[in-house]
Amino acid sequence: MRSNRRRGTAVAALVLAAVLGVGSWTPADAQTPLTGPPQGSAQWVADTALGVRLPDPATASPAEVTAFFGGLTPDQQRQLAFRHPQVLGNLDGAPIPLRYLANSLAVTQERVRELSRAADLALPSEEREQAARLAARYAGLSGRRLLAFDPRGRGQLAEVFGDLTHDARTAVLVPGSDTDLSTFDRLADTAKALRTATDDRVAVVAWVGYTTPVGVGIDAAREELARAGAPRLARLVAGLAPVTGPVTLFCHSYGSVVCGQSAPDPAQVAGLVVFASPGLGLARADEVRVPVWAVARNPEDWISNVPNVSVLGFGHGADPTSPAFGAHLLPSTGSHGHSDYFAPGSASLAAFAALAATGSPTTTA
Repeated sequence: MRSNRRRGTAVAALVLAAVLGVGSWTPADAQTPLTGPPQGSAQWVADTALGVRLPDPATASPAEVTAFFGGLTPDQQRQLAFRHPQVLGNLDGAPIPLRYLANSLAVTQERVRELSRAADLALPSEEREQAARLAARYAGLSGRRLLAFDPRGRGQLAEVFGDLTHDARTAVLVPGSDTDLSTFDRLADTAKALRTATDDRVAVVAWVGYTTPVGVGIDAAREELARAGAPRLARLVAGLAPVTGPVTLFCHSYGSVVCGQSAPDPAQVAGLVVFASPGLGLARADEVRVPVWAVARNPEDWISNVPNVSVLGFGHGADPTSPAFGAHLLPSTGSHGHSDYFAPGSASLAAFAALAATGSPTTTA
């Protein structure tokens, strides 16, 4: 028993050394995942102004939230948006236009707060400069269709491109490391590229609703952040699907671990598309109850050098592009590196667009 434990520890050390030794992998600070209900939830639960009990954001399902709002008048709904914008804006199952309104109000509130901090001479200059940068960032979010907005930590948000109510199909982009409020516009550009490639027939949600790893270090080699993010993704989908129909999840890099751990419901998810993936934390595609599509890695993607193992909590299991995993393969011709699978004219973007629009790719690898 003791020798087996020593052997397992040695293997884990070798795996970690291999992971952290890959060219693009660097040590990074450990992240504490943002979990639980939105800030202001206690005030929301205590609010009795409408004469009814409001659904507890910590325990109410998206279906229960939808049923609750179905019993309110439009005026009552708007009252809640103005009183509790940061709760309602992040409340899966609430009416989508109401969430847009609430998040617009929440962004404005945060901008005003940061402008006040930037002008407060009692604060150190570094804090005032940071506040000014945040205020400018929030100003850049004005007028956008935000399905979620949470300023805590590194910042989380979700933006909609298209019309969730009327577009025929919906795709959700789930990103990997280093995606947060400060870098969100890169994901937004990817969402725009996918929507354009579908001739604007598909609504695309750019979702940063979980704490992503910083860099590609120990957090990225383990699954704790993915396990914390997976229920948040599942709630998002459960709130969308009754309005949009089953969504297709496009999962990049570490985001594919989040998708794999989210236990997709076939009634809510049409399929998973994973690309630049280190693994889904699963041994086989048939462990997922929906179709899984994996993009063949382009030669410039460093993720190919990451060992596909799972030892003592390190690694994400089988290679999703391997025949043994059993995913449907998609081509990557014309893509470059780890983050350019949506490159204009690439075979991967064409396959993504076809899957998003029809549920089936035009070509396979």
